[in-house]
This record gives sequence, structure tokens and C-alpha cells, in this order.
Amino acid sequence: MTDDDEFGLLAPEEADTPGDEWEEIDVSDTEADRIARRRDREFSQFRERLTDADQFKVEQSVFDDATFAAIYKLVQDGYVDAFGGPISTGKEANVYEALASDDGADHDVAIKIYRINASNFQQMREYLEGDPRFEGIGSDKKKVVLAWTQKEFANLRRAEQAGVRVPTPIAVERNVLVMELVGLVEERARRLAEVDIENPETAYEVVREYMRRLHAAGLVHGDLSEYNMIIHNGELVVIDLGQAVTVHHPNADEFLRRDCRNVAGFFGRQGLHTDGSELYEFVTAVEARPGGTPDGPGGRDALE
Repeated sequence: MTDDDEFGLLAPEEADTPGDEWEEIDVSDTEADRIARRRDREFSQFRERLTDADQFKVEQSVFDDATFAAIYKLVQDGYVDAFGGPISTGKEANVYEALASDDGADHDVAIKIYRINASNFQQMREYLEGDPRFEGIGSDKKKVVLAWTQKEFANLRRAEQAGVRVPTPIAVERNVLVMELVGLVEERARRLAEVDIENPETAYEVVREYMRRLHAAGLVHGDLSEYNMIIHNGELVVIDLGQAVTVHHPNADEFLRRDCRNVAGFFGRQGLHTDGSELYEFVTAVEARPGGTPDGPGGRDALE
């Protein structure tokens, strides 16, 4: 499927060694909530046009006024110019294709909209309780979903800074996340589970290096498998970081060991000699290196 050099690692950004400096998650009312309450004529007309569009007709009973106001605010702020069709639909969120302009050039973005009324709070709970960014939020479903959306944005940004290839986060407003669209709808990126990997050794080196960089940046994915990694134009991209927790989460070690078993198991089925415990030792060994900079066996030099 790809030559050895096509799975090349990204270079991490220069950054301070991450510690406990996690930004506080603010779940107070946003401008979108105020717009929804005010219901001025311009917003009302925007909401009517959006709910009349084919891709949103089935969502009218799921998206509240503040969700439509969040989309409206993102349009006003220049992050979204036009909406396309749905890319994926799920129990917690829908993802839509959209068009945005940057320096006069149009480009596609993905809009992920979490449903406040339909999200399964119980399934989120094990990832929320114990995350220091969620202290004080309690069990209010609205606050939990808003915080979850902001957490995914923060996780994507932290991962990207660490040199992990993820969809670039662009903006977040309430329960709506704007990010890079990896691949197009008509030429979508395929999950690792869907492709025939001609060079599993190289792919495994990249995956385990990305796991190590995430951990060095203070994050554990928490649901990593061949279904949460995609391939596009020879790049391996890690997706779905909404549930990722900090290394200070009480279940972080359990989640990491599960990720290691999943990843080692998948590549073992590709014919490699892998072991979840050995992968765990590799991922956590990065803490001994100042700044979490990858080097040595399995680092960037191993793939060049």
C-alpha cells in the first residue's frame, strides 16, 4: 500500500515539558447561549434555513437552539462558509463536511456536533471522573457535553504540539468542534482496519512512537485501536481523542495498558512479533527523556 518513507513521523513542536498546566474547562454560557436566548431576526432566519436543509432535517428534535446558535457564531466568525452533507452519524455526535475560507482560498473542514440531549453520559463517565480538567462540573449533562467538546479540542491541540498527526483543531463553540477534514467525502480516509498494510513494521513503529509522544505530552488516548487510526495519502492519522485522559487520571494506566494490548494485538495479526507489555514499557520510557523528545531505537531515525 505504501513505501517505507510514507509513514514518516512528524516533527514535534518546541514546547516546555508538559506537567499539570492543563487549562481550566469553562462551561459557563457562551455567546451562542446568549444568541439563542435573544433570538434576533438574523439568527432566526439562519436557523430556519439550516433546519430546512436536507442534512439537518432529522436533527431538529436533537439539536437545541443554542447548538444552532453555536453554528451561527462560527459562521459569523469566519470559520464556516457553507455546509455540506454528513460524513458520519453516531449516538453521541454527527460529523459534517463544510467549506471555509482562509486567506481567500476555500478549503474543506469537518464540523463535529455533539448532541446534548442524546449523548450517553454513563459511557462518558469513566473518562470524566478523575480528569483534573473536569473537577467541579458534576453530573449536569449539558455541562458534561460542553466540557467533553472542549476537552477534545484541547487534546487535539496538545497531541499536535507533541508531533502526533491528528486532525488539526480549528475552533470550538459550545458543543460544536471545527477541525481539519482528513480526506474528502468522495475520497475518504480509510481506517487502519480497512487497508492492506504492505509495510506493517513501519506502520507499527509510527504508531508506537505516536503513543509515546502522547504519553510524554501528558495524554493517554484511552480507546486506541485499528478503528481509531486512519490512512490518507500515506499518512497515519490518530483520530477520536474526545475520551483521551491526562496521565493523572486514576484509570490512565489501565487505559494505556488496554491501548497497548489493542495495538499489539492488531499488528500481531499482521504477522509481527508484538507484545502489549513490551509496548507499554516503550511508551512509558519516554518520561526519562527531557522534554519527551523521541530519539534512539523506534524514534524518527528508525524510519528514515
